[in-house]
Amino acid sequence: MRAWSVVTPGPVESGGLRLVEKPVPVPADDELLVRVRACGVCRTDLHVAEGDLAVRRAGVTPGHEVVGVVAGTGAAVEDFAAGDRVGVAWLRRTDGTCGYCARGAENLCPASRYTGWDADGGYAEYTTVPAAFAYRLPGTLDDVAAAPLLCAGIIGYRALRRAALPPGGRLGLYGFGGSAHLTAQLALAEGATVHVLTRGAAARRLALDLGAASARDAYEMPPEPLDSAILFAPVGDLVPVALRALDRGGTLAVAGIHLSDTPPLHYETELFYEKQVRSVTCNTREDGREFLAGAARHGVRATTHTYPLSKADEALRDLKAGRFDGAAVLLNDLS
Repeated sequence: MRAWSVVTPGPVESGGLRLVEKPVPVPADDELLVRVRACGVCRTDLHVAEGDLAVRRAGVTPGHEVVGVVAGTGAAVEDFAAGDRVGVAWLRRTDGTCGYCARGAENLCPASRYTGWDADGGYAEYTTVPAAFAYRLPGTLDDVAAAPLLCAGIIGYRALRRAALPPGGRLGLYGFGGSAHLTAQLALAEGATVHVLTRGAAARRLALDLGAASARDAYEMPPEPLDSAILFAPVGDLVPVALRALDRGGTLAVAGIHLSDTPPLHYETELFYEKQVRSVTCNTREDGREFLAGAARHGVRATTHTYPLSKADEALRDLKAGRFDGAAVLLNDLS
């Protein structure tokens, strides 16, 4: 099969992500072989391609917002059959036995493994997924609409819960890409007032179109103090900016898997009055199921821009440069 491979981690402009020939993967006994139909483009894919995340698998195929159909099953799989439509997300496997898994925090499992980082992902004709970590997708969502929900949507959902937004609260979103524009829709549906702080003019227009109360540059103050904020942009300089925007007792959730260094914090102006900073680490499968159900219930939809899978490198360059709002989705034209 044809698949993209991170041959040499580095700037995506340098050509280290290449379209190569790989064997069609063979599913393990508990896995599904999935023929890829669509794959969302996530900023984490960019971090993997550029080496911001340490190499876990040499020559890995990125992609973890996969929509496809089951093309084969391992010997121990009973709940899926050929032709079933499934979603493949970032969290690929946990040990299921550690203390974190036992208490429902499988996202913190030290043995956790990830699609498109530890194992080849969806920038390919085929991928595999453990059947226990595959999602059944609502029939109301087509492939393009469903793909961004599988990471951008799910991680945004967890970040929203980590931000401890009170009912009817004031939420600030720093950065407004694939994850944030889905989180905004869910927060608005739940009765929040949403303020967006982001660099891109197109992203600010999209935020207002979706119902945000305001949309300003990332380094400006929102028009009112915030109860909660989520930092989606991987920019450490924005941590003190967001903390200053919080009201007393407010919470900042940092949603990205990678963040540039944060500057020193000034205790009185940025942390005092019981402000909190929380990180977000992946998600649980229950987060995924809850979000997909909520997205269907509230009509959460991604603003999407499609690229052929054969141009995945171009999509990542455009993501890096901020050339589109919403989310990009790759459509399989390799087979």
